[in-house]
Amino acid sequence: MNLEETTQKVASLADKKSGSIGKKIKFRFDEGVIFLDDSSNPTQVTNNDDYADCTVKLTLENFNKLMNGEMNAMGAFMMGKIKVEGDISIATKLSNLF
Repeated sequence: MNLEETTQKVASLADKKSGSIGKKIKFRFDEGVIFLDDSSNPTQVTNNDDYADCTVKLTLENFNKLMNGEMNAMGAFMMGKIKVEGDISIATKLSNLF
């Protein structure tokens, strides 16, 4: 999936579980970003590169694998496929959204 398709999928998933994290999260890829403001109701999902409480850096391909259950987030983090900046405790709650 490309960035636009992935953003739409994230928006759909976030809409179903709005408010489960309550923070601002940014996913950074080579192709751009997906910004998720779960502190608002409903959750806002954009491609704006805004301030976030937590930024997760990974490839778009690996992000899609995580969302599809084809990759384990903790294993990917330990192998260096995922990097987290900011409040790492927020990243541990992402399974609540996906």
